[in-house]
Amino acid sequence: MILADRIAIVTGAGSGIGRASAEILAREGAIVVVSDLERERADATVVRITSQGGRASAMAVDVADDAQLRALVDDTIARHGRIDILHSHVGVQVNGSAEQVDPAGMDRSWDLNVRAHFIAARLVIPHMKNQGGGSIVITSSNSGVQLDREMVAYATSKHAAVALARQMAADYARFNIRVNALCPGWVDTPFNEPFMRQMGGRDALEEYVRTQIPMGRWASADEIAEALLFLASDRSSFMTGQALVVDGGECL
Repeated sequence: MILADRIAIVTGAGSGIGRASAEILAREGAIVVVSDLERERADATVVRITSQGGRASAMAVDVADDAQLRALVDDTIARHGRIDILHSHVGVQVNGSAEQVDPAGMDRSWDLNVRAHFIAARLVIPHMKNQGGGSIVITSSNSGVQLDREMVAYATSKHAAVALARQMAADYARFNIRVNALCPGWVDTPFNEPFMRQMGGRDALEEYVRTQIPMGRWASADEIAEALLFLASDRSSFMTGQALVVDGGECL
């Protein structure tokens, strides 16, 4: 196991990519703190992990609330004494052009797609410095390295998430803290509903996936989790400040 006894926090781990991330980290030996807005979903992820012999605990966390993020980090330190991996995953998709997105939608995009990652990283970095290093992975999107039609709030915030990871990587490399951005392409989850509506429904999105992605299909959450494992583990020990795109060639 490449992560034996390491302590990992995963936000948004109650479903989709976040759940797959928590599961693969636990499979490789990490003790995973599973957080999600809904405690029931976090508990369900923990059951999936423990039923396979892994170790995990659950916590309900609204990442838009600084105090709840602090409680997540403080509780993890109190229980385990260290934090080796942070996968800050929670995000939101708000569709529309500049004329269509109201300021509240832009604010929510910034709060969840940028600010929450900043606060989570800011809270774990002192502990990682004290222990001699760690790995932080921020979920951005392939929309963080390209542009999408009429997705101004989403694309802007996802580009900012990549910049955030790169800046923190430059600032903290000397402390052996690596910070990278994970940039998934299309995974078939409810997260896509705003873009699906904008495109005109499920059939239109399916046609886009078939015709515009060179590999012609959706990614699975497990495929994205494999990339997360690479970034979280020593397999990427000389890699920091990168945006790892996993999108079936859509950005080509």
